[in-house]
Amino acid sequence: MLLVPYIRENKEAVATALKIKNFKDIDILDLIVNTDDNRRELQKKLDDTLAESKIIAKEIGGLFKSGKIEEANIKKAKTGELKELSKSLSDDLAEAKKKLTYLLLKVPNIPHPSVIAGNSDEDNEIIKNIGEIPEMPDNALPHWELTEKYDIIDFELGNKITGAGFPVYKGKGARLQRALINFFLDEASNAGFREVQPPLLVNEDSGYGTGQLPDKDGQMYHVGEDNLYLIPTAEVPITNIYRDVIVKAVDFPIRNTAYSQCFRREAGSYGKDVRGLNRLHQFDKVEIVVIDHPEKSYARLEEMTNYVQSLLVKLELPYRLLRLCGGDLSFTAALTFDMEVYSAAQKRWLEVSSVSNFESFQANRLKLRFKDENGKTQLAHTLNGSALALPRIVAALLENNQTPEGIKIPKALVPYTGFEYIN
Repeated sequence: MLLVPYIRENKEAVATALKIKNFKDIDILDLIVNTDDNRRELQKKLDDTLAESKIIAKEIGGLFKSGKIEEANIKKAKTGELKELSKSLSDDLAEAKKKLTYLLLKVPNIPHPSVIAGNSDEDNEIIKNIGEIPEMPDNALPHWELTEKYDIIDFELGNKITGAGFPVYKGKGARLQRALINFFLDEASNAGFREVQPPLLVNEDSGYGTGQLPDKDGQMYHVGEDNLYLIPTAEVPITNIYRDVIVKAVDFPIRNTAYSQCFRREAGSYGKDVRGLNRLHQFDKVEIVVIDHPEKSYARLEEMTNYVQSLLVKLELPYRLLRLCGGDLSFTAALTFDMEVYSAAQKRWLEVSSVSNFESFQANRLKLRFKDENGKTQLAHTLNGSALALPRIVAALLENNQTPEGIKIPKALVPYTGFEYIN
């Protein structure tokens, strides 16, 4: 959530930046400033009314003591009028604050100056390509056929039990899944991230805190009776550990990692590009979350991006690094780098990680703060990244490593799987 003073002082610059994100409702900035003007005016009137009431209350006691009963009663009647006025002003002020918050929640984060304009993922900048794209024989199979051939993932069974997008992992498929989770968690721990195991359900406050609500309301699974949401990513519960917390600057960077199942409705996702593991409603992911000093957050973003790339190198997967354009940048992110692996049988790139800096946008919603060297309270910066999302990693591993002997497991994973081939 953007700060009102920042919008006031930089309204034109904010409007220009938001247009890079293709945000259309620019007039909302004027509405925010006007609503804040009204809030300030109401606050002043309330403060003045309470101050006047306090002064008169002191006068009444003195008047009664000095025997000026009639004058004291007039003052007493006045305090009654002021009490009613202050109640009315308090109600109006609460409504103005509610409206201001509602408006602020609808405004996305402004992009970093390096973000270019664009309409979709087709306009993202390719920063670099790493690794050789494997040449596959003409009879190479896509992963949804390989999983059936080796009986390791059953999409139809998942459809029977739950519905489309909820596969059942079996045998070596289940063991590969578990191996990847443990590999990613061990790598994160070795890189200095503290492992946590968060809840898979969060409340509304948590959803608003990290920006999933109200922006992604339609994409989240909602448990209506309890008013809870299944998490779309472990970023939500991990970051909310620090909601309404003043952290210590000496603890920066605060690094956490978690494995979780993730749930996304992904409404309207159909077609060949979402077959098999390409897009699921339930999937496994290891997340990394960092809280840092504002002056260090972009160095930390680079560090996190390099870390995720190191995982792809260890998995022997060709990948490319992209900087997202404004049209593909999320509601909450200021700058995002995506990592995409090449899926040889599908002959296409698959996104497997997004690493983002939210600057103070989430922290303002969360009231996540620290005290600087002068003892002044400041908003921290938050960052997160997929390290990694499993479904498309599995898809690429299966397709890129198919051989006549079976599917060859990368060396780094063999100690975790306990086998070298799926056959």
